[in-house]
Amino acid sequence: MEKTEYRSIDEYIGTFSPAVQELLQAIRTTIRKHAPEAKETISYGMPTFKSTENLVHFAAYDHHIGFYPTASGIQAFQTEISKYKWAKGSVQFPLSEPIPFDLIERMVAYRVKDAKAKFEAKKKVKK
Repeated sequence: MEKTEYRSIDEYIGTFSPAVQELLQAIRTTIRKHAPEAKETISYGMPTFKSTENLVHFAAYDHHIGFYPTASGIQAFQTEISKYKWAKGSVQFPLSEPIPFDLIERMVAYRVKDAKAKFEAKKKVKK
């Protein structure tokens, strides 16, 4: 399988069916709402939001949306994601079920706080 190098999140989203595009745009809007300062980019071939570090990534697949809030984001929400297929840094939201936007919101808010705390801790160490 040939890997595509996307130049923007819009380009990435544009490669999917209208129904999936709508879901991806809604996820993007949800992330933007809770991480307004984050920079949009493509990292690891998928839409990524960065601040002082990668906050979250997301991607569409044939049967699910992959959401990647890093290992700390997964660990903090283990109970809530237990009904989904998940791994160390990712969770899969099946396309056959409603996307849990409220959970995505809380995970993004957590990652923003987590990244800020790590950044502040690093600044203190450097002083």
